[in-house]
Amino acid sequence: MALPTPTLHTARLRLRPFTDADADALFALHSDAHVLRYWDSPPWTEPARAERFLATCRTLAEEGSGARLAMDRVSDGAFVGWCSLSRWNPDHRSAAIGYCLGEAAWGQGYATEAAYAVLRWAFDTLDLNRVQAETDTRNTASARVLEKLGFVREGTLREDCVVNGDVSDSWVYGLLRREWR
Repeated sequence: MALPTPTLHTARLRLRPFTDADADALFALHSDAHVLRYWDSPPWTEPARAERFLATCRTLAEEGSGARLAMDRVSDGAFVGWCSLSRWNPDHRSAAIGYCLGEAAWGQGYATEAAYAVLRWAFDTLDLNRVQAETDTRNTASARVLEKLGFVREGTLREDCVVNGDVSDSWVYGLLRREWR
């Protein structure tokens, strides 16, 4: 079943389907080692990675397994990052949420605002019961975003990935429909 990627609007952001024109901005975001310091994959070194990311966005929508949305600031149209809903499972009424923002957009509430819009769409449109998120235990800013949205820390995945050569733990968060309302 296809999952059409929506266009969502908030007071300060427009979340929209990615286009091929986003490749340069995506590469700039994902080639920044500071932005990706808590990710389980290294910064991109080749622009072709952005094209593969965009192809994956199309595949997610076609397969019906998720949606990645580019995040633009309404005031000037600048690309600030992206937010995604992935691992959508209609049988279990569950999915996962994630986001990545450029450093210039940090600390301004954009991640919370974007994730809130995606969650509202997901719970209202997809009839979800549960949304899950994971974050590196050192990424306290991401943990704060999730907690502001009502996510509950459910546990720690010990040494579940390697980040920049260091073994790292992740926190697992969950948000249930009844907690969302």
